[in-house]
Amino acid sequence: MAIEQRHEAILAFARKSGRVTVEALSDSLQVSRQTIRKDLNDLCDQGMLNRVHGGAVIATGGVDNLEYEARRVLAREAKEAIGAAAAALIPEQASLFINIGTTTEEVARALAGRSGLLVITNNLNVVDILAPSPGIEVIVVGGRVRSADRASVGAFAVDFIRNFKVDFAIIGASAMDEDGSLLDFDINEVQVSQTIIQSSRRVILVADSQKLGRPAPVRIGHIGDVHVFVTDRLESPDLAAKCKARGVRVIEAAPNPSL
Repeated sequence: MAIEQRHEAILAFARKSGRVTVEALSDSLQVSRQTIRKDLNDLCDQGMLNRVHGGAVIATGGVDNLEYEARRVLAREAKEAIGAAAAALIPEQASLFINIGTTTEEVARALAGRSGLLVITNNLNVVDILAPSPGIEVIVVGGRVRSADRASVGAFAVDFIRNFKVDFAIIGASAMDEDGSLLDFDINEVQVSQTIIQSSRRVILVADSQKLGRPAPVRIGHIGDVHVFVTDRLESPDLAAKCKARGVRVIEAAPNPSL
């Protein structure tokens, strides 16, 4: 297979699932792992992919354009572990916001079946997850619903959220910078997230390690704006130091290797 064909095949795999591994590509394309690593480096140099441990993820613009279902596949085991760890921080009789995101949805799944909770969300997927639980009262944020991910966004959503002051906020971020910036792609979504942060007593950020170092154009805020950061692993000494300096509790929820 010619190098151009391999590159096209690798990008096709990446666009389908969001992430590719050296091992899987080597097996699928019947070439050496050394060749695949070189291909990945070439595609990263072209701005098509971003290197991660063991493989690569689709580059910034590509991630933003992935189907929402495909984004759920990215770091799925890590997100499940993060969701369970974040849900364990929520006591009975608490009120909380849950915003849009595949990781925040894992928090909702871990909360399903609990009792005495009030959940306010702009994520219709979270509504589907929690509505069957009789012990959880769910309030849906009004506003324009994006068909791509079923998020309620816009000025109506922001105004609606300002009517509340809750115990906890569960928020996600599409990207994180080494300087502690929390980033996203959509200004409307960011405005909702910022309002959720302002309307909550404690903020829990849930984000897997693949988000670190991935650029995005719109700033949600800073890691210092949150109280707890739940991730699968934090390998950046700079970001870890910033969390410590700002009093941010870091919880590393390692995925279960048997999953």
